[in-house]
Formats: sequence, C-alpha cells, structure tokens
Amino acid sequence: MKICVFGAGAIGGLMAARLAAKGETEVTVIARGPHLAAMQANGLKLISDGQETVVRPRCVASAAEAGRQDYVVITLKAPALAGAAAQMQPLIGEGTTIVSAVNGVPWWYFYKLAGPYEGRRVESVDPTGEVGRLLPPEKVLGCIIYPAAEVSEPGVIEHTYGDRFTLGEPDGSRSDRAMALSAALSAAGFKAPVRPKIRDEIWVKLWGNLAFNPLSALTTATLDVITGDAELRAVCRQMMLEAQAVAESLGVRFAIDVDKRIAGAAEVGAHKTSMLQDLERGRPMEVDALLGSVVELAGITEVPAPTCRTVLALLRTRARLAGCY
Repeated sequence: MKICVFGAGAIGGLMAARLAAKGETEVTVIARGPHLAAMQANGLKLISDGQETVVRPRCVASAAEAGRQDYVVITLKAPALAGAAAQMQPLIGEGTTIVSAVNGVPWWYFYKLAGPYEGRRVESVDPTGEVGRLLPPEKVLGCIIYPAAEVSEPGVIEHTYGDRFTLGEPDGSRSDRAMALSAALSAAGFKAPVRPKIRDEIWVKLWGNLAFNPLSALTTATLDVITGDAELRAVCRQMMLEAQAVAESLGVRFAIDVDKRIAGAAEVGAHKTSMLQDLERGRPMEVDALLGSVVELAGITEVPAPTCRTVLALLRTRARLAGCY
C-alpha cells in the first residue's frame, strides 16, 4: 500500500510518522521549506507520551517526485486547497483514493447525499468548481481529525492528545478502500472507525469550530474565556443552535446537545484556536470552510442564521484587514 501525505505539517506528520514506524506501508510525505529540509537530513521525529521516535519516510517537495499513490491524504488548511489541487495531479491515478482530512464543510459535501441538493457545489469552498474537477468526489474518502499536534521545530512533531481518525464514504458504504485504510491506521496505533454517516461526524467537529474560532479571532480570547464569559458563551450557543438547524435540515443528527458540546470545549482550558493562531501569524484563516460554508448552506436550505451571518461579516473584515483572507 502506497500512502502519500500531502501537506505534512503537524497532523500529516503525526500520521506519516506512525505509519512509517509500523513499516507495513510505503509512506511518502510532501512538504516544503525548512521542515522538508530537516526531515530529509535528519528524519521525521515524533514526540508522543514522553517518547521520541525517529522515522525516515520518503520526503519530497513535489507530487511529480512522489508518483502515483494508492491513497493521498490531504491535511492542508482549507484556504490552500484550491491552489494545491493542480499540484496533486501526478499522485492521482485511476485507482487512487483521495482522503479528505480538511477542516470544515468539504467540497464534496453534496456528492451522494440523497435529497434535493445531491450533486450541488459548495461555492464558498470551491468557488469555480476547479477543486471538484481536479479532486473528483467519486475518489474521495472522508476523514475527521481528532488528534492535536504541532510542529515544534522543523522536522519535529509533538503529539499533544488524541488518536482517532474517523473515516467514512460519502455514500455511507463500508467499502474495501475504507476498510483497508482503517486497518493500516489501526496497525499504526490509531483508532480509525469507518462510520456510515460521515457528515454527522463532520458537523460534530464543525459545531464548535464555527463558533469558537471566529469569536477567538474577533476578541483574541482563548477558549476558557469564550466559554466562561456569559455574553460570549451566549453568542456561541446561538451560532451553534442556528448551525444545528441547518445541519438537521440536511439530515444530520447530533448525538449530544449544545450545552454539553460547549462544556466539552471549556474543559480544554486556555487554548488558542487555530484561527486565532493563524491571525497572529499572518496566515490565511479558514473563514469560509468553518463559517462561510455554514451560512451558504443556511441560504440553500432557507434556514435563518442571523447570528452566524453577522459574525461572518465581522470575521471577513477582520481577516481582510489583517491580510489573512
């Protein structure tokens, strides 16, 4: 089995390191800059549970060097996807599976979704349709990321917590390709269940991100402040309830209620969300994948989402003024 991680930062690096350490798959990582140079020179170091492991997956700068793959795992930030889709083409052959491990509402969301919106394009994440053309939905296997990790220095991944990558076919089937990848990830020490309703999983993760991330970027507050301040918590709760109504209109079912979801986020403590980190570092923010897409889906389904719309307008202006949008 040939697995390529495209965008081998923190999460991609974690996955690649564990897979390479197991040695049962041929692992290639595509990265750039000092991170790539360090991995090529010294290997990829993973620090997890107080233990250090150094592995040497194949590390290259371009898809052309990597060649055709059985699985291409995309762990990029959502804003980078449109520009990277063309670069990935040398990796993708007739039998290649594209593993979509990107935050937010994915470009393939309406593929094989039974109902009146089947086949529709999510314009906020794929404005021109180019992503869907270059990364065809029929090749896609959904993947939800739960671990937390960071690149502490070039070539070094520090794994903080979590070990689950939930997989799911857009049509809900337990396909051979999904089961094979699940087995490979499980052998590498991850939990990798194959779920029949991957969109439910997408929304459970997105549910918090669509509220906590934007409010953190607008206020610079950490997660403990957002969930602990009564006024900010109320804004979060309203955004999440609006989003829940949108998701449920599309057939999604939530296994927990909104207050339990907020309470779970509060337990994380003084954490800077990824969007706040991107803002502070001047990097593109996942505005449309995490909130713009939710507002778009609210419009499609004709579900009112006034708080989400207001926060999106503020967030887009904040991001533009910071050069992050």
